Amino acid sequence: MNEIPKFAVIGGGSWATAIAKMLCVNLPEISWYMRNEAVIEHIKTHHHNPNYLSSVEFDVSKLHLTNDLNEAVMYADYIIFAIPSAFLSDEMQKLTTSLEHKIIFSAIKGIVPETSLIVGEHFNQTYHIPFEDIGVITGPCHAEEVALERLSYLTIACGDASKAEVVAKYLSGNYIKTKISDDIIGTEYAAMLKNIYAIAAGIAHGLGYGDNFQSVLMSNGIREMKKFIRKVHKMKRNINDSAYLGDLLVTGYSVFSRNRMFGNMIGKGYTVKSAMMEMSMVAEGYYATKSAWKLNQNYKAKTPIIDAVYEILYEGKNAKNVFKKLTDKLD
Repeated sequence: MNEIPKFAVIGGGSWATAIAKMLCVNLPEISWYMRNEAVIEHIKTHHHNPNYLSSVEFDVSKLHLTNDLNEAVMYADYIIFAIPSAFLSDEMQKLTTSLEHKIIFSAIKGIVPETSLIVGEHFNQTYHIPFEDIGVITGPCHAEEVALERLSYLTIACGDASKAEVVAKYLSGNYIKTKISDDIIGTEYAAMLKNIYAIAAGIAHGLGYGDNFQSVLMSNGIREMKKFIRKVHKMKRNINDSAYLGDLLVTGYSVFSRNRMFGNMIGKGYTVKSAMMEMSMVAEGYYATKSAWKLNQNYKAKTPIIDAVYEILYEGKNAKNVFKKLTDKLD
């Protein structure tokens, strides 16, 4: 296929905006779907997203903006989904056009709550898209830093390496380095699990634990992630790669991490509801905690950190007491 493939970005949040920015560097035109008609009009007039990464200026001649999901899907060969996993099912109900022969890449770091599946599995089982047409965009990459054009690394995973190469080619640039992987299941689970560990890091910080404890928490987190992913999908992988450990570290330590911020509020004594209301963005880890905990009832991996976060968020247990017990289980 020598002609340039057509890309569509699905979503109007910060990560969707960052991906649109990366693609526009390398492509003459992209389709960009978002629900909000007012935001579309604002981008057309003022050349930036008013709600997210508003410093990023777009060449609107390159943007085929639409609030019709079917139009975006019909336009594209490659469709990149970047909406919170909790909203995916609702958005997909608007879809009447076929996804046959479309290549789906998920930039969603979470689990679809309705099915308790990671996004790749969800598309495979719900829409019968073969795994070789499904990929994942992951890695330690906060949208806010892409906006600032700070050097970032992405891992593009797909069962079909040639498709991963295509997506990597059109996302990479001066400040975006890409590598490809064949571990589509493992990278996607890692992307989902690290949000839970980031909430744990935030809770610890909110409770007054220091950097020493946080490093122990992260060290245990990566080992716990390794055990969990191995139970889900056994294959040769290096858990210390950027897509796993790197992503965990940036989400656990960065000031841009919304999951850490959410955990920090819980640690400081906010209720789950009040913390969610105060944050304008979705903390994926909140939904991921429930899904991972439920999945692990079958897998039975040893996951004290996930269990602790679940007890605090879903069983209403006191964060201070739960973490006091957790400290005895870590090493």
